[in-house]
Amino acid sequence: MKAHAVAAACLVVLLVYPVVNPWQPYPQAVLLLGFLLAIQASSWNIISGYAGYISLGHSMFLGLGSYTVGILALRWGVNPLWVAPLGGVVATVVAVLIGSVVLRTRGHAFVIITIAMLLAAQIMAVNLRGLTRGSDGITLELPFWHRDFQNIPFYYAFLLLLVLTVLFSAWLRRTKLGTGLVAIRQDEGKAASIGVNTTRFKIVAYAASAFFIGVGGGVYAYYLTFINPVGSFAILGSVTIVLAALAGGRGTLYGPVVGAFLVNLVSEAATVYAGGVQSRVLLFGGALVLVVLFLPNGLLPTAGEWWRRRHPAPVEYIEQPVVSSVRDRLPERPAKGEVLLSLRGVSKRFGGLVAVEDVSLDVRQGTITALIGPNGSGKTTLFNLITGGLPADSGEIRLDGRRIDGLRPWRRCHLGLGRSYQVTRLFPDLTIQENVVAPLADSRWRTMLSDAVHGHEAERARELLDLVGLGRFAAQPAGALSYGQQKLVELAQVLMLEPRLILLDEPAGGVNPGLLGRITEVIRELNAAGVTFLVVEHNIPLVLDLCDPVAVLAGGRVIAEGTPERIREDPAVLEAYLGAGWTPAVR
Repeated sequence: MKAHAVAAACLVVLLVYPVVNPWQPYPQAVLLLGFLLAIQASSWNIISGYAGYISLGHSMFLGLGSYTVGILALRWGVNPLWVAPLGGVVATVVAVLIGSVVLRTRGHAFVIITIAMLLAAQIMAVNLRGLTRGSDGITLELPFWHRDFQNIPFYYAFLLLLVLTVLFSAWLRRTKLGTGLVAIRQDEGKAASIGVNTTRFKIVAYAASAFFIGVGGGVYAYYLTFINPVGSFAILGSVTIVLAALAGGRGTLYGPVVGAFLVNLVSEAATVYAGGVQSRVLLFGGALVLVVLFLPNGLLPTAGEWWRRRHPAPVEYIEQPVVSSVRDRLPERPAKGEVLLSLRGVSKRFGGLVAVEDVSLDVRQGTITALIGPNGSGKTTLFNLITGGLPADSGEIRLDGRRIDGLRPWRRCHLGLGRSYQVTRLFPDLTIQENVVAPLADSRWRTMLSDAVHGHEAERARELLDLVGLGRFAAQPAGALSYGQQKLVELAQVLMLEPRLILLDEPAGGVNPGLLGRITEVIRELNAAGVTFLVVEHNIPLVLDLCDPVAVLAGGRVIAEGTPERIREDPAVLEAYLGAGWTPAVR
């Protein structure tokens, strides 16, 4: 709230400035260029700050907006300001087309492709002379208002666009889409496993990051009254955008705005006092290196962390309601004995290594089925095949009779398949409550654009956190919890989707005995309410006490199935754990 108050005060000052000082166009020009850079940095922050996909070609959308508005204004004979929104529309359409292809890549490949797209746009602008007039550029009419007030209309136009961009970014971050983008940035595979359609989310974010830049490009073209390929599609423009967002703090709401004003002021000072463009390139390169090395989180996050260390907030304590209210909202207990998950002939190879070979296994409704075996026997790989983290080389996987081995991970999740991980994979930058409400029950647009934490979902998250005994910590960052507490939060996260089958990968691993008892108690309560479990666990006494039936995996194959008592005495199981030369102990 304090940050919003400071932002509102700054906005008032910026609104009043041209009124109290209308006769100095140079400071107005510096500020409006700062507004334009802030628009670009805030928009870039949507795909590169929230989602973590670094784009070094985002100034392409500024050029697309400029050329769109310039061409239409000349052909239709209208003022460029009237068609400026069409610059945003064209930039968005191009972003969707490009994003559908380039967002299939990650890391360095994505960065290189975005640079290539920027350079390709510049080459097309040079060669499509019939449309863009090539290197000669496009000259627009001068503004119709008096030259004494030349910059003031542009000042307010860019300020309005900046306010709309920040408001849009703030709204988006509060939606399921925004939470999903942060989840993608921190762990894309985990995001997909809790129902986030990562492909759609990334494309939408890329398109959303282009619109206001395209509109700003249209207004900027009218401000300059001249457009040419080199100026419109300059790599230095993209570097400036990235530097502004990194300096202020990418992934935050106001960080890119603060960074944009700082970078713009330094850039202007370099132009005036240090010799122009070449000094700017040198300055920006050095500044980028310094920010990455010494201020990796940016100014605002660093300052916020410093403040929190010196003024720690008290943990809010919330009385926990009766657990029965949660159990009432769990799925009704199904008829025990019907096959819920069926695997037939499932295999997976990594080159010459056979990780899973011809596995056939049934998990029946209402059971807690254990999958045990020595290290390296293929248990986690089999979990990845079931949930879609890895594609199976052969075989069939069916959930409640429906074949799912060809479905994407989020589709399997929406069918009622949940999963926890051997090493917890929460999203540490989100609060515990945001982690629990992050899963998406379906792929509808209405769900994606709904509030991230609202109404019945917030209530449901609170109940699930109370169920695992962590309701009092709902507002705390997930990264601040102990390992065992993170295991419990991850279980609550999975339960948010009301799954029919939960795959637990070593729920007792690394957990202290006190919390282990709580985890076991929760599993039993949920199973009593009708939730089916498939559990991978190395704590054999826990497995024999908790699970029935038990399947044993060794060398990628199922070597034994049955009750805990039968598995405990099976010679093949003892040989898999103890080796081929084992002999019974002599009393």
